[in-house]
Amino acid sequence: MNPTERRALAGLASLYVFRMLGLFMVLPVLSLYGADYRGSTPALLGLALGAYGLSQALLQIPLGILSDRWGRKPVIFLGLAVFAAGSLVAALTDSVYGLIFGRILQGGGAIAAATMALAADLTRDENRGKAMAVIGASIGVAFVLAVVLGPLLAGFGGLSAIFWLTAILAVLGMLLVWRLVPNPPVNAAPRGPRQGDFARLLGQVEIWRLVCGVFFLHLLLTMMFVPLPLLLVDKLGIASEQHWKLYAPLLVGAFVLMVPLMRMAEKRQQVPAAMRLALLGLVFGGVALMSRVPGYWIVVCLGVFFLAFNLLEALLPAQLTRVAPAECRGAATGLYATLQFLGAFAGGSLGGVIYGWGGAPAVATFALGTLVLWSLAWWQMRGTRAGLASS
Repeated sequence: MNPTERRALAGLASLYVFRMLGLFMVLPVLSLYGADYRGSTPALLGLALGAYGLSQALLQIPLGILSDRWGRKPVIFLGLAVFAAGSLVAALTDSVYGLIFGRILQGGGAIAAATMALAADLTRDENRGKAMAVIGASIGVAFVLAVVLGPLLAGFGGLSAIFWLTAILAVLGMLLVWRLVPNPPVNAAPRGPRQGDFARLLGQVEIWRLVCGVFFLHLLLTMMFVPLPLLLVDKLGIASEQHWKLYAPLLVGAFVLMVPLMRMAEKRQQVPAAMRLALLGLVFGGVALMSRVPGYWIVVCLGVFFLAFNLLEALLPAQLTRVAPAECRGAATGLYATLQFLGAFAGGSLGGVIYGWGGAPAVATFALGTLVLWSLAWWQMRGTRAGLASS
């Protein structure tokens, strides 16, 4: 990569880390600290956990298309401002309904599609796969940081401390985009999709396999973190403020192992095979929630799950750029981000209801059933470009 590409990628990957912290930091602590909010129930806390994903899902495609027409940076600045406002609402409330509203408003800053599209605009075709892989890996970095910082911050100042930090990070993100990320060349991105292009995009089976994959991935992740923090307290006897001591080594190890696996898959052009293998690793997440699983086995299962999650987060967006056409790049990344955050909403909402009904084993059973459906969708995944990209 040339210096401009490296500068752009460093800025946008950092921005992605800042934004995804808003989603991930509450995962390991909301079910523990949310009980202190007025009116809280397991179902409402699950809704609060997933509410961020709902508004993200609703707005990713519109803002992705808008970024094709208005430009990437204006949409990104607007989204960061809305995200900061939602963080302040969530930080100042003491009601579960105020928490849900703040999370919905946070999610209204739906800039994931515009950010991925801007990264594609600022990199040459031969480096675009690497750029998307780095952005995908940055989500893994955000996940590692979030599950370590979340329990630490919550132990210090409750959920409010987390939301104050996310508001600050939103402001820092604006400065980052303004000072570090270069403006794309005038002809870097098309003026927008032509009539019929988006319909053709929606007709591509390979694209649907990828966007449904990220839906299932975030559904499983968010659903798991409804019972998991409580399970670590009850079965392993780890106090909530000490959970980071378990998460940190597991996640750092998973990330270190993920990087060579990602590079090997890209180099050997075996990305679909690597993604199917990672899907098998996600099974261990469901196994960890089973009631009869001994404590040490829970730790092993979580390590495998985190490795599989990080690998898929890195490979999925890179593969998407190979099958999506340039003229619909913002719309394609908008569709991808929509399904990503819709999965987070569905996971949190369903996880809260299922956990309230049947406990952790019921959540585990639902998660494993979801993996069966996912494996059927990916059975015939190809490694070649979709027809739309090559037409």
